[in-house]
Amino acid sequence: MRNNYINIFLEQPRRGKTREAQLTPHKAIAVVWGVAHMRNAAWGAMPIILFLALIATSCRDRIDPPTPYNLQIPKGFPTVLNIPADNPMTVEGVELGRLLFHDPHLCGYTGTEPDSLMSCSTCHRQECNFDIGIDNPRFPDGKPKGRTTGKPTMHNVMPLMNLVFNHEGYCWNGLVYSDNPNSEQRTIEDIVRMAITADDEMCGTEATAVAAIMADSKYPPLFKKAFGTEEITMDRIQKAIAQYVRSLIAGNSKFDRYLQGKEQLTPQELHGYVLFTTEEGADCFHCHGSAGSPLFTTNLFYNNGLDAQPTDTYDRSSVTGDPHDRGAYRAPSLRNVTKSAPYMHDGRFQTLDEVLNFYNAEVQNSPYISPLMHHVNDGGTHLTPNEMADLKAFLGTLTDDTTIR
Repeated sequence: MRNNYINIFLEQPRRGKTREAQLTPHKAIAVVWGVAHMRNAAWGAMPIILFLALIATSCRDRIDPPTPYNLQIPKGFPTVLNIPADNPMTVEGVELGRLLFHDPHLCGYTGTEPDSLMSCSTCHRQECNFDIGIDNPRFPDGKPKGRTTGKPTMHNVMPLMNLVFNHEGYCWNGLVYSDNPNSEQRTIEDIVRMAITADDEMCGTEATAVAAIMADSKYPPLFKKAFGTEEITMDRIQKAIAQYVRSLIAGNSKFDRYLQGKEQLTPQELHGYVLFTTEEGADCFHCHGSAGSPLFTTNLFYNNGLDAQPTDTYDRSSVTGDPHDRGAYRAPSLRNVTKSAPYMHDGRFQTLDEVLNFYNAEVQNSPYISPLMHHVNDGGTHLTPNEMADLKAFLGTLTDDTTIR
């Protein structure tokens, strides 16, 4: 069988010739069956009947390969993507990952008690830029805890948008990165397993998670479409969810449309953009980029002056071993920042206004402060109330109305 056709050879007795014909499987079955019927000899037709069974079996067992996923990269975005060679994105894989991401039984619990259920989307809510949100039904204070232990998570939840463009590692402290000596802490796939088994997150095990997903009859056919067989394993669960996460892209905000000449910013928003991109103004662009850095983050790590004496033992220095990295954390993307509360690695700020007030007048100096914090000696940028309002208005233009649903 080639290209969904079958080549058969039809004997032409009167001419003493044999003619090759290329037919679809259904037509081939009809032709061969007709020949067998005309011969009217049961034993003579037996090889033909076996041939029919072979054709039927071949057609039934044929597995269509998954469909390559067409990742839509916004104009001006990086084109070098962080996709492992052993987990290419497919339409079927992304769809399976989406279902698993939102499945509350992923934690390994097969019952119905709400307090015993937890999914990725429990803490990464789509309407909150895949962050936890300050109005989270499970964690109304925006402080997530282990499903069964009640243990607070190491850090605040981070948004999941545009991770496919990140090559600097993941998590607030960059714990998960491509050349980590620990081979189980390198990729988004690894983060999925870590979230399921961590005692400050889902509190499950690989075995219970796989068993819970296997118990749902809708999944085996979906795994077959995505991976070729119905087998459900932790590796496949990780890969499917990671494919879905990599499909999450924010790149169609009002500011993007402004850069494309499709929409105008208001005078207030334009002034806020000027403040954002100047050292004399809000001085945001060094860590969060601008029009020339459309992710609105460098994905690098900085001590931004939150504390004069950092005490967190899971900061950037816990990964690098460099004492100069004390109190340093990833600069999160400002895309959809109006939806991403609470803010900072510990979720200490509940509103965007609190964040702006901190940078304006509450920055703390320390031996570990980033040299990019140019206004630290003054305690902040000291913008006027009108300038603060303009800056906030600009940040609002970074909200992606096609991805926040």
